[in-house]
Amino acid sequence: MWGEPVRLAIIGGGSWGTALAITLEPRAETIRLWVFEADLAENIRVTRQNDVFLAGFVLQNRIEIHTDLGTAVTGADVVLGVMPSRHARPLYTRMLPQLGPGVAIVSATKGLEQGSLMRISEVIHQVTESNRIAVLSGPTFAREIAAGEPAALVVSSTSTEVAESVQKAFSRPAFRLYTNSDPIGVEVGAALKNVIAIAAGVCQGLGLGSNIQAALITRGLAEITRLAVAMGGQQKTLAGLAGLGDLVLTCTGDLSRNRKMGQELASGKSLSEIVASTRMVAEGVDSCNAAVELGAKFGVDLPIVQQMHSVLHGRTTPQKALRDLMDRSLKGE
Repeated sequence: MWGEPVRLAIIGGGSWGTALAITLEPRAETIRLWVFEADLAENIRVTRQNDVFLAGFVLQNRIEIHTDLGTAVTGADVVLGVMPSRHARPLYTRMLPQLGPGVAIVSATKGLEQGSLMRISEVIHQVTESNRIAVLSGPTFAREIAAGEPAALVVSSTSTEVAESVQKAFSRPAFRLYTNSDPIGVEVGAALKNVIAIAAGVCQGLGLGSNIQAALITRGLAEITRLAVAMGGQQKTLAGLAGLGDLVLTCTGDLSRNRKMGQELASGKSLSEIVASTRMVAEGVDSCNAAVELGAKFGVDLPIVQQMHSVLHGRTTPQKALRDLMDRSLKGE
């Protein structure tokens, strides 16, 4: 699609956007990182570190830091979106006039749009009318990526050309990408695994052991797969990196923000208290709201998601949610 290396624009200066900038910098002809907060952007320019979201890692001087969205994306071969899901539509709308006709848009946002219930790649297509869209997902923690630790991800697109071009442009020895043609399965898996991770954190916060964690991951995967397939995704996608792989990581890893949120819920904190205590975004909250609506829309039973929705919104306690899940009517697996 384009000659390597590419001119890359990364939209979002949180932990994941910063980590991707660090790992993709050697593969890019030019690389621009758009940061929303002007004070943070200036601090990164001066110190070459993102002390707010990813402290301890140096950004090479070649990584340009921008606060003007139009400047960041002008002339880019690839725009890599790493913004929270709730900001996706307004940001893609704002950058649209500066997007070149041949640009590929890669979404690394793991969430769903509230209200419309759209996947983020659907939002991008609706805003831009582009067919050169891909989704990047998989079992990754930002700090490990920034540290250069080995990881495997999926780049998914309905266009084989786009998926393979992004794969070639982004892959490094410690950053291995596999192609996939099922954005639906990839995006549903990426969004709902955060909800199951909140439940995993609740279990840990209640002092429960490995048995229930294993059961939760397994039954959570069943819920995610049922919904993804009902929405047109492929079952095999959820058995891969973007499904099972990402779910296991987020449910068991100490760096998981959503798992941490579940632990704090189990300690008695309310959702508002937890959200007020951090600048980090735990996508599982918005994804949980959207997943409940999608389950109703497609007629899919999502008991874990529904119980986490009740816990998040204060309608039940973590202890009662677990009891209700275990007391459900007996059935075959």
